[in-house]
Amino acid sequence: MKSTTRGTLAAVITCVAAAAGAAATPAAAVGMVPVPVPLDGVEKSLGLELPKVAGELPLPMPGAPEGPRYVEGRLIPEHVVPRLPLDAGLPGADLRAPLPHILGSGYDHLGMDAPSSNLRTLGPGLSLDAPLTAPNPDRFGLPDTQLPQAGLLTPVLRTVPGADLGMGSGR
Repeated sequence: MKSTTRGTLAAVITCVAAAAGAAATPAAAVGMVPVPVPLDGVEKSLGLELPKVAGELPLPMPGAPEGPRYVEGRLIPEHVVPRLPLDAGLPGADLRAPLPHILGSGYDHLGMDAPSSNLRTLGPGLSLDAPLTAPNPDRFGLPDTQLPQAGLLTPVLRTVPGADLGMGSGR
C-alpha cells in the first residue's frame, strides 16, 4: 500500500473516530444518576412482598466565578474574592411499601415520590476598599484618605423541593 493511501486511510479513520466520540453523550452531561435498590431476589426467596426503593443522585456542576468588577472611584475592584456558583440537585427517591390488610388477605400500597429538584448555590465572596481614594484633581492628583471598607458576600442557596405521598391498592 502506498504512503498516500495509508495517509488518506488514517485521516478517514481519525475523522470517523472523532465523529463517534462527539456523538456519544458524556456521563457528566447527565444531571442525575439513577440508583435502583434490587430487592427482587430477597422477595422471591422469602415469598413475601418487600418495599420497592429507587433513588437519584445529582452530579454537581461547577460554574464560572464572577470576575472582579472595576468601579470608578475605587482603587480595588469589587468582588476581590469572587463567588463560585455550583449547580446540582437534591437527591430524589421513589418508595413503595406494601401494607397488609388487617382483616382478610391482600395488600394496599403506600408510596412516596420525592423527585430530584434543582439546587443553585453561590459561595461566599469578599469585597474590599482601600483606605485611599482615587486621585483628586483639587489636591494636585494626591488621593484623599478614607476609612478602609470590607464586606462579606453571603452564600446563596435556591431550590424548590417537593414530594407526593399516596396510598392505593394494587402493585
